Amino acid sequence: MKSKGNILIVVLLIVTMVLSAGCGKVNTPPAQGEGVEEKLLVYASFYPMYDFATKIGGDKAEVRMMVPPGVEAHDWEPTAKLMGEIEKADVLIYNGLDMEPWADKLLGAIQNDKLITVEAVEGIELLKTEEEAEDEHEEEDHAHGEFDPHVWLDPMNAMKQAENIKNAFIQADEANKDYYEANYQEFAKKLIALDEQFKQELSSLKRKEIVVAHAAFGYLTNRYGLEQIAIRGISPQEEPSAAKMAEISKFAKQHDVKYIFFETLTNPKLAEVLAREVGAQTMVLNPLEGLTEEELKAGKDYFAVMEENLAALKKALGE
Repeated sequence: MKSKGNILIVVLLIVTMVLSAGCGKVNTPPAQGEGVEEKLLVYASFYPMYDFATKIGGDKAEVRMMVPPGVEAHDWEPTAKLMGEIEKADVLIYNGLDMEPWADKLLGAIQNDKLITVEAVEGIELLKTEEEAEDEHEEEDHAHGEFDPHVWLDPMNAMKQAENIKNAFIQADEANKDYYEANYQEFAKKLIALDEQFKQELSSLKRKEIVVAHAAFGYLTNRYGLEQIAIRGISPQEEPSAAKMAEISKFAKQHDVKYIFFETLTNPKLAEVLAREVGAQTMVLNPLEGLTEEELKAGKDYFAVMEENLAALKKALGE
């Protein structure tokens, strides 16, 4: 009986060990060639930050976009649940310059000493907002502050933002430094090629002025020798005065503007009203503040949208 009891105990121990091995995370390192490599957990504020991070992180990072598809970044705020989830993250990426007005509140609430934060505009030469450029001494507190936050619409600025993201990934995961560096170099090559394409195809166009829904395109127009005339200021929610609309209407008529640009995530009503008044058509120029669910499912990314923007500019300025 004693031997049977011992055998039963041994069998139970073996069964317990087998079941334990199949449940939960194993603390001991797996043998070479076995196990799943743990990825960086990365939160990116809105679409350009998300897109750049996925291209740099590849299959070494799980990147989650905070602002949902189809939602304007200016209109969104993080939930308490999301703030709790971010406390488990390795890296948090945001643009800066009040593009995410909730960023300071979020950063102050997160309790994660190991979290690496990336303010992606760091190191970029900034442009003042139109309001600031018109009056250097104005003391009004603008919604987006002194500088234009839409830096990513200049591909060279996008490259600097990607470099900042790459450096943060290496800081968080030095073992994969070469991987992140290689992905960054590939991304940078494509940005340089895109920049050259914009230069070549826009330089010979006879028109240089574009009328846009809101003043998001300062870096793009500055890079390629164009001029933006904006219905709204930096914030797409800003309502223009009657005097401002009359001024833009007069400009559009005098310069025989053929197209008024609007955006996919904002109400096109003002652009449509202005277009009817001056005898122009409307067309999309995308500031890439966010993509719709349909655009993401179609596989669009920064490069695809910038190519569409280039085609729209060529059509509007070439006629």
